[in-house]
Amino acid sequence: MSKQAILNTVAQPYLKTDLPKIWPGDTVKASVKVREGGKERIQLFEGTVIAIKNGGIAETITLRKISNSVGVERTFPLHSPNVAKFEVTRRGRVRRAKLYYLRDKVGKDARIREKR
Repeated sequence: MSKQAILNTVAQPYLKTDLPKIWPGDTVKASVKVREGGKERIQLFEGTVIAIKNGGIAETITLRKISNSVGVERTFPLHSPNVAKFEVTRRGRVRRAKLYYLRDKVGKDARIREKR
């Protein structure tokens, strides 16, 4: 058995099966579990997917949103137990895998066409 096959068998039980199909350009709501004091609550982070990296258990997505006229980016591991769920609110139509050029765009320039 190769190293990769062994890693896959170890990681298999921890992979989430209820994830939606997420592509660059989509607008996604990520529900993150936040612990404050002894309490746990769920915080929403809604943004545009600008990057998807890796695969398998280490797969991550980077979401970008504008908050108080400041760009905020956050990277979420897809299979992390700290992320309750992902919800795709709109599908974007883009022509590349990494949308880092959106960092330089402001306002209406930063819009992404919607898939019909």
